[in-house]
Amino acid sequence: MGCDRNCGLITGAVIGAVLAVFGGILMPVGDMLIQKTIKKEVVLEEGTIAFKNWVKTGTEIYRQFWIFDVQNPQEVMMNSSNIQVKQRGPYTYRVRFLAKENITQDPKDNTVSFLQPNGAIFEPSLSVGTEADNFTVLNLAVAAASHIYPNPFVQVVLNSLINKSKSSMFQVRTLRELLWGYTDPFLSLVPYPVSTRVGMFYPYNNTADGVYKVFNGKDSISKVAIIDTYKGKRNLSYWESYCDMINGTDAASFPPFVEKSQVLQFFSSDICRSIYAVFESDVNLKGIPVYRFVLPSKAFASPVQNPDNHCFCTEKIISKNCTSYGVLDISKCKEGKPVYISLPHFLYASPDVSETIDGLNPNEEEHRTYLDIEPITGFTLQFAKRLQVNLLTGTIGDEKAKMFRSQVTGKINLLGLIEMILLSVGVVMFVAFMISYCACRSKTIK
Repeated sequence: MGCDRNCGLITGAVIGAVLAVFGGILMPVGDMLIQKTIKKEVVLEEGTIAFKNWVKTGTEIYRQFWIFDVQNPQEVMMNSSNIQVKQRGPYTYRVRFLAKENITQDPKDNTVSFLQPNGAIFEPSLSVGTEADNFTVLNLAVAAASHIYPNPFVQVVLNSLINKSKSSMFQVRTLRELLWGYTDPFLSLVPYPVSTRVGMFYPYNNTADGVYKVFNGKDSISKVAIIDTYKGKRNLSYWESYCDMINGTDAASFPPFVEKSQVLQFFSSDICRSIYAVFESDVNLKGIPVYRFVLPSKAFASPVQNPDNHCFCTEKIISKNCTSYGVLDISKCKEGKPVYISLPHFLYASPDVSETIDGLNPNEEEHRTYLDIEPITGFTLQFAKRLQVNLLTGTIGDEKAKMFRSQVTGKINLLGLIEMILLSVGVVMFVAFMISYCACRSKTIK
């Protein structure tokens, strides 16, 4: 009887030990299987999960606009008063709904090239008004004229044409005109060849961004989605030194196995430069653990505060010998037009930049740029890319989140759970049976 009991206890202990060992072995084996699967599925080639979502995103992506409506145009022109603005919005458009075009794999250097078509569809249900809403705004053509044509004689001619067309520094335009273009009466009178269409994002519809050429990850998964060339070049020809380099991905995804210590680099054609984000916090996005990376204020600092930014400084009006910060002069990539990019409400900008404008309320939570990255795959599941005039947001939909949980994070979590259960049960069984065996044996000896 005693032998049977002892044998049973020893058997239980052995089973527990085997389970514990199996659970322990499964951990590195499971990690290896996960890495192998991820490395296969994030490659940008036909048949992978990454390629399917890369060609045409299954996520609804919106570009939202908040427009500053000038409240006192006459006072500004007559008395040089501070500009009083009122923010109106959002006005929402669906974008990135078109599949990538001209997709071409190059096996020689393991890259894939493509064009990203541009298109915008107005979404009334996500907007505060219609495309016919009117705004009092700066006259784009009049404001740009003196910058594009600095010659004094030419400016005299242009001023006469401005008066003849009854144009002024401010104008009233509809949302559709302001964003997507209108025929300007002043430019229609200019005798030498010049485009008469003006708009903050003109032209946009029926155009394409690229050609992009990115690494497909077949030779090295650590390079997947990283841009090799943009429009056939590795540099932009806008900036000096390393500021002109095209770095990182397009922010839609990053190489897998993202670490919190990483600095994620990405290129944005909207702001004509590469930029970076750093880890801020862990976020639960519809049941999916993600890392939130944010653009730090250091990225917009002056060279005095951040010497790395010296080559983004230009000697235009706002620079003040490169001591002002938070505003980027991108006129070189906008055909010489005086275009400046900042975060909304001049967040992270020096006080002198906005001192002549009333009605601004910079708020870090509302106006910063962030990316929520699923760290194992490197996919960007939610992001908000925010600029002064426009806001581009995208978030993973409920159906996409369900699919992602079941196909990726769900399976990974299940495997991890099995590993821990096997290890825990095995250890508990081994300890419990060994204690019982020792107790039983001590009684038998007595």
